[in-house]
Amino acid sequence: MNPKKRTYELIVEQINMLCLEQNLQPGDRLPSERDLASLFGVSRTSVREALKRLESKNILEIRQGGGSFLAVSKRDTLGNELRTHIDETHAQLIDEMLELRRAFEVEAASLAAQRATAENLEAIKYVLTQMAEAIDDPELGVQADLDFHLQVAYATKNQLLIDLMETLANRMEENIRATRRQRFTDSSRHLDTLKEHEEIYLAIAGGNSDLARQLMDKHISRIRLELYRAT
Repeated sequence: MNPKKRTYELIVEQINMLCLEQNLQPGDRLPSERDLASLFGVSRTSVREALKRLESKNILEIRQGGGSFLAVSKRDTLGNELRTHIDETHAQLIDEMLELRRAFEVEAASLAAQRATAENLEAIKYVLTQMAEAIDDPELGVQADLDFHLQVAYATKNQLLIDLMETLANRMEENIRATRRQRFTDSSRHLDTLKEHEEIYLAIAGGNSDLARQLMDKHISRIRLELYRAT
C-alpha cells in the first residue's frame, strides 16, 4: 500500500481489482458497504467515499437503499484504469529495484577490483562472451547480464553481499528482463550495454576500485535515465 495515497484512493483500486477478479458484468451488484469494509479492513465511511468517487466517474451506479452496481458499458473503462494503475506500479517497482541495485552493486564493483582472483576474472570474462553472442537471443542476454552482476558479487569475497545477491537473483532477473525490453527497442543499445559491462570488467581486472565504482554507478544510473525518458 502506498502511504502517500489517501485511504479512499486505495479502496478505489481494491474495488476495481475486485470487480475484475469476480468478473462482474454491467448491472451486477457489488458487495455491501459493510462487506467491503470488512473485506478491506477499513471503515464504512472510507468505503462510502470510494464508492462515491467511482460513481462520479460513471463507473458505478449507487441506488438509494439498493446498493452499488457496475454501470452499464463501463466495465472497459474500469479495466483500462486498472491496467494503467498496474503499469504505473510495475514501473515504480522497476525503478525501486534499480535504486536498490545501485546501493550495493556500486560497492560490489569496488570490492571486486580489490579482491578478484584470476578465476573470478575468467568467469566474468566468459559471461561477457555470452553477452556478446546474445544480441539476437533476448533471453540468453538476460541470463548473461544477470550472471555478470552475480560474478562481480562473487569476486567481492563478502559472503553477506553474495547471499544478498543470490536471494535477490529472481527479482534481479525480472528487473533486467524488463529494463532490457524497454531499452533495446533501439538495437544500437545492445553494443553500448556490452561496452559498459566490458569497461567495468577491465576496471576490475586492472584493480582500479575507484574506476570500477564509478563505472557501475554510471551504468545503473544510465539505465534509470533511459527508462525515465521512455515513460
